[in-house]
Amino acid sequence: MSSATLGHPVPPPPTTTAPTSRPGRARLWWAALAAVAAVVAAVPIATAPANAESNGGVRVMPLGDSITDGFNVAGGYRIELWQRFTAGGYRIDFVGSQFNGPASLGDHDHQGHSGWTIAQIDANVVNWLRATNPRTVLLHIGTNDMYGDTSGAPGRLATLVDRITNTAPNADVFVATIIPKSGADNQVRGYNAAIPGIVQARAAAGKRVHLVDMYRALTLSDLADGVHPNATGYRKMAVAWYDALRLVPGSIGGDTAPTTAPPTTAPPTTAPPTTAPPTTAPPTTPPPSGACRVTYTVNAWGNGLTASVSVANTSSAPVNGWALTFTLPGGQTITGGWNASFSPSSGAVTARNVSYNATIAPSASVDIGFQATHTGNAGRPSAFTLNGTACTLA
Repeated sequence: MSSATLGHPVPPPPTTTAPTSRPGRARLWWAALAAVAAVVAAVPIATAPANAESNGGVRVMPLGDSITDGFNVAGGYRIELWQRFTAGGYRIDFVGSQFNGPASLGDHDHQGHSGWTIAQIDANVVNWLRATNPRTVLLHIGTNDMYGDTSGAPGRLATLVDRITNTAPNADVFVATIIPKSGADNQVRGYNAAIPGIVQARAAAGKRVHLVDMYRALTLSDLADGVHPNATGYRKMAVAWYDALRLVPGSIGGDTAPTTAPPTTAPPTTAPPTTAPPTTAPPTTPPPSGACRVTYTVNAWGNGLTASVSVANTSSAPVNGWALTFTLPGGQTITGGWNASFSPSSGAVTARNVSYNATIAPSASVDIGFQATHTGNAGRPSAFTLNGTACTLA
């Protein structure tokens, strides 16, 4: 910031011809100059603290614009995401040069910049990556590019993703479609439609890039002002990030279960029950539903694929809580997904609803999907069941 922005001109220092009989005035000139310089030096040029917060955990960089920063809700999706990390036993270190959020957010570092475009992020990302060396990058960017001519936005995103993967080749990069924007749905849809191809091409080239369908996670009712999420919208974003991260081993921790998983070798500390246990295990899925129909579309390349799955409720009653089960063809392994939690990542898989799509009304459907690797067989599963009921295939 220049001194002119302070509202008053800076007086010049006294010259050698200043009257020697008025040393007090000279001292005042110098004092004024020093005071202005001190004010200028005190003006912050960044929002980062002197020392970034760090707990030695897996370094995760939330990267993007005001939606990453948390406009309307300071901390944004990072609040709920942090709480889910903590509850799941993951030790995460958010990294970035920016800093904000409430006390309930255990780590306030991030790399979200209000009003920034893809190009602005691209112009600075190399320095940020080198300064923080993240293990994982959460990229949600493009909302500020949805004005005027948006045709070049996908190309700029592709360039940015390449710059990230070239600078940090060992990092997992999660690229999100952008959330809905009031009055610009056609532009947003057009931009988002290009993102799976950008991700697929880089994954096929061996890059550690993953797709997160953030657009479908939110609706316009989840926005506070038509652009930025409200508290509910930010929580939905956190769920989408968390579900995607848990599908990629190492992205938020080791390849094993989180640290809160119960030990498998410790003996019980209490006596066994005196009555016989039930002969069958209690149900672990929602109650059975009526008829259903599944539409399954595969887009494959090299050794990777994405699968888009639409689950329709063709019965006359709503489905409240759902679990879709299917068996992946041999050699296929899920590496990321959206709008559902998938477990395990291969073999007999169960896709369960997330918080915002638990109910499927009669004659309605829910769209989910995942990204996977394969060893040559990019086919689709032969059968699907919804809450134990066999579905027809469209």
